[in-house]
Amino acid sequence: MKSMSNLLEELKLLPYFSKDSIRQLGMHLGLSMATIDTYISRFLKRKQLYQMRKGLYVSADFFAKNRQDTSYIFFLANILRKPSYVSSWTALQYYDLTTEAIRTVTSVTPKITRTYQTKAGTFAYQSINKKLFGNFSLVKGTFEFFMASPAKALFDLLYFRTHQFRGVSRRNVMALIEELRIDFDEMDASEQKKFHALLTPRVNE
Repeated sequence: MKSMSNLLEELKLLPYFSKDSIRQLGMHLGLSMATIDTYISRFLKRKQLYQMRKGLYVSADFFAKNRQDTSYIFFLANILRKPSYVSSWTALQYYDLTTEAIRTVTSVTPKITRTYQTKAGTFAYQSINKKLFGNFSLVKGTFEFFMASPAKALFDLLYFRTHQFRGVSRRNVMALIEELRIDFDEMDASEQKKFHALLTPRVNE
């Protein structure tokens, strides 16, 4: 059907879209709501669309063209759960501060902890106190995304690893960093200072 092909071609141009967006595009093409919902089901069955979570999709075509672009995957991580920023092991790998092979994209959010298994990979979201939801910035690339600073990425990793630094000393923290094979010495001096500043109110000296 030409109308179905036209709708799919429109969707192929978008990095992601909601069910409402599909319906708006379909109505613009003169389709009824029932027809649009039928088309969505067919697109999913034929694997022309991938569902990232309930009501959020990417086209198989757009995904195939951009799946090797790290900025696209991190962009999707921001979109899947808002607000959030990429952090922890994923950010440390991005900054070349660890040699560990990281497959799950880990982000931090003030919302509840959740993990999504998707065609684009596994996206894990760790819940943090709103007061600690900060020290991230917008990274510009082919796709823009929010990511923790090196200091905050390390802080977030250890915050969850040590159960919010309960009963932990600064010496324990530094030993854990070494045990986890994180290249703390390779971190910029200003970021090291920021890390210690974040740590000070939470650990025993």
